[in-house]
Amino acid sequence: MPAHPNQPDTADKTDRSAFVLLLKRMLWDKGAAPPTFFLSRWMFLRLLGLVYLIAFVSMWPQLDGLVGGEGILPAGSFLDFIAERLGNDAFRQLPTLCWLSSSDAMLHGLCAAGTVMSVQLLVGIAPIPVLLLLWYVYLSLMLVGQTFFSFQWDSLLLETGFLAMFVAPASLLPRWSRQQPPLIAGIWMLRWLLFKLMFLSGATKLLSGDAAWWELTALDVHYFTQPLPSWVGWYAHQLPSWFQKISVAIMFVIELTVPLFIFAPRRLRHAACGALILFQFLIALTGNYNFFNLLTAVLCVSLLDDRFLKHFSPKRWRGRFPIERVEMPKWRRWTLAAVVTPAVVALFFVSGLTFARELVRTHQGAVARGETGRLPGVVAAVLKAGHTYVLSWGQDGVLAKTDPFRTINGYGLFRVMTTERSEIVIEGSNDGIRWQEYQFKWKPGDLHHRPRFVQP
Repeated sequence: MPAHPNQPDTADKTDRSAFVLLLKRMLWDKGAAPPTFFLSRWMFLRLLGLVYLIAFVSMWPQLDGLVGGEGILPAGSFLDFIAERLGNDAFRQLPTLCWLSSSDAMLHGLCAAGTVMSVQLLVGIAPIPVLLLLWYVYLSLMLVGQTFFSFQWDSLLLETGFLAMFVAPASLLPRWSRQQPPLIAGIWMLRWLLFKLMFLSGATKLLSGDAAWWELTALDVHYFTQPLPSWVGWYAHQLPSWFQKISVAIMFVIELTVPLFIFAPRRLRHAACGALILFQFLIALTGNYNFFNLLTAVLCVSLLDDRFLKHFSPKRWRGRFPIERVEMPKWRRWTLAAVVTPAVVALFFVSGLTFARELVRTHQGAVARGETGRLPGVVAAVLKAGHTYVLSWGQDGVLAKTDPFRTINGYGLFRVMTTERSEIVIEGSNDGIRWQEYQFKWKPGDLHHRPRFVQP
């Protein structure tokens, strides 16, 4: 007997069920064991240690010339100025160890300590105390570094290093076979940081109202106006204009759409990880941005789990999986939850405020320049409401207390494109008569020498 016209066909229901089941298996990998993050954590912390090592080793030989006693911006003179201006509030606004001493020996000592602790993190010795000390040592040097340490990769390293404490194992010595699992809240804080970094990088370009981004012409000038282009950047600049426009459009897809998959099912997260790492690799090919691209790729590791990474690990290591999970006593779990939960909630809250502030500030800058005509009215209204009802109290309240630590930040890369490149020529003379130009090793200048790679 044929089915009633108002009743669904059983075959159709079966087909739909099979399709839904297939979709779940493709995206969620349904039926597999819950993901673990032991290997993911191991890789993340070691790579983070490598980034810290790069940061301190590259900083060390430059300290004397930049912020030393005879440097361009001496740390001692800067702290004297801050103390005179702020009085007793100076340490709260500038919480650096250099208040104890701003001598060249102190600066070199902090760099040496940071280098040693970076190696400790690479090895896995006492990761939580080491991460805390690394964060504070780098913060101390960054604060007295002034202009020379005001880049977004410095802020990103501080924020990443601080959040890493929430996933690091509590052991003092590295133990591979028996470990406590990383806090899931810590992993999600790292993922949120990655989302914040990438999404804001795209959103602020549009909110700035800059014509180069809206008209997709930014890459026509970017490769030669960026701070330190590479020789690959020269070839990228020769590509036709239509290709540059398509590249800008793809960039917006990566920065505004791909980060949404950070919160998607497992396999979509893995795809997002691959897309973001490839994106960072291409950026690193065409320009030098210190350790920024590597650090962003390190954050992408938080999107991967052990089952995925196991396929890429050496065969002799695979026998160590699964790692034996060490259960904490109930009283320790409750104590940890009582301490960590409020901290995690507070960090997410403050991070959300910095996220909103970056959007609002970028929009306000566009308003000041009269470049808001391209922005939909509803977006402008939401941003205005955010400033009125959120940042009006958050800026002078919560954020005023957290900003001095430079640890929870907003981001926005190249939100307004530089369209011209002006090069400063520095000359020196021994007698005041004959002058000779200083040739910096990595700075673009001499047209007979192609740009080089200096990163990381």
